[in-house]
Amino acid sequence: MKTNHTPSRRKMLMLAAAAMSTGIIPILGHTDDDSHSDYDSDGKYASGSNTTFALANTGLTGKIVVIGGGMAGITAAKYLRLWGGAGIHVTLVEPSLTYTSNIMSNLVLNNSRMVSSLAYGYTSVATKYGVMVKQASVQSINTSAKSVTLSDGTVLAYDRLVVAPGVDFMDAYGLTQSDYDDKTPHAWRAGPQTELLRTQLAAIPSNGTFVMTIPKAPYRCPPGPYERACLVADFLKTHKGAASKVIVLDENSSIQAEVDNFTYAFDTIHRGVIDYRPGATNIQINPDTKAVTYTDPLGSSVTINANVVNPIPPHRAAGSAAGGWLANAGLNNSVSNGAPDGRWCVVNVLSYESTAAAGVHVIGDASSCGLPKAGHVANQEAKICADAIIRVMGGQQPDTAPVANSACYSPITASTASWLTAVYQYDAITRKMVVAANGGVTSGARATEAGSITNGNFLQMNTWFNTLMGDSFA
Repeated sequence: MKTNHTPSRRKMLMLAAAAMSTGIIPILGHTDDDSHSDYDSDGKYASGSNTTFALANTGLTGKIVVIGGGMAGITAAKYLRLWGGAGIHVTLVEPSLTYTSNIMSNLVLNNSRMVSSLAYGYTSVATKYGVMVKQASVQSINTSAKSVTLSDGTVLAYDRLVVAPGVDFMDAYGLTQSDYDDKTPHAWRAGPQTELLRTQLAAIPSNGTFVMTIPKAPYRCPPGPYERACLVADFLKTHKGAASKVIVLDENSSIQAEVDNFTYAFDTIHRGVIDYRPGATNIQINPDTKAVTYTDPLGSSVTINANVVNPIPPHRAAGSAAGGWLANAGLNNSVSNGAPDGRWCVVNVLSYESTAAAGVHVIGDASSCGLPKAGHVANQEAKICADAIIRVMGGQQPDTAPVANSACYSPITASTASWLTAVYQYDAITRKMVVAANGGVTSGARATEAGSITNGNFLQMNTWFNTLMGDSFA
């Protein structure tokens, strides 16, 4: 007889969703909530004697392949083993040896962090939970044969497939990939471009001009660009002069997250430095001269001569471009303005199963599910998905009332931060996840912002980050 561990899994998911204001995510098996001995010298979660890892005794058997070792994929792989038990064989496919967190990467730009401090490996998920980690990229998915072909020729059969590839960046602004790598870094995937942008900021002349662009939503991490504008402004006015300029060309009509606190930050804390320009269209960038042209909301053409340009291009699910492995599998079935756009993967949010292919689940930034594209959300989606898969493999139905939490901190200066949080619940009428508020009444509900921008928030930000990364990677 199969053992039903549904109550404990549901309790775990509810606890994670309820941890809004503190930013603390429960870590399964952590036996001493007051101990900080599990954190190493870099502030990362490290295994200690007070941590146990016991796989559930479900009696289930099956093969699950997880594509992508980012926040969504690593969390799904870990919890599929924890909740599914020893008979659930999980293979994680990831071409990189390490994952570099996009969360906190803006702090590299003002020298508060190093890129190396954001790197996380896959040793724990392999050694502690028995996940097989395959270092390779995906060549193709055969949803009929239920198999995945990898770059090294390996063919992996699956009973269930979890796809968590993250995002790729679309052609935009007249720029090429070499422009992003060498001249005008977007730095929206943490790594070498982040370090290049930091170097460019350090070399900017006194009272120089920094121009950044923000693509139309949806994009990864809604508050991230505004957070970056604040940190760059803080760095420039501290090190390069009070007449420095940060010009923000937002293709959206307004600030997309933390409206109150970012408005205050732009208008008061960084007044005179940040020049926020919403509704920008037709943006074109010369990577050599750093000239930026765009059309303003009144239809006028404007040219800016910048010292450093940081264009954040529009996103799409990785592999979703024409001829890509995700597109060839038919998973990129999103619609925009009534027409297919092929950018994202539409899913049933009760299980994150693709609406285009049975037995395939898409989580994280690649999915079109109504939730923000963010690391904390990816962690939550992965747990809901893992829970649903284990239920289905055990002959049950997915949870009919899933709950997810979105939480993040946004540094505003080198020592202060804001935060944003929301709990999402399933709405059976719209079949979407909606913001829960006022005892479950969602009409007019929106995410909750910090009451003020403080140093205390900045300090709590590190606790939130370390706990989140520990829950996913440790």
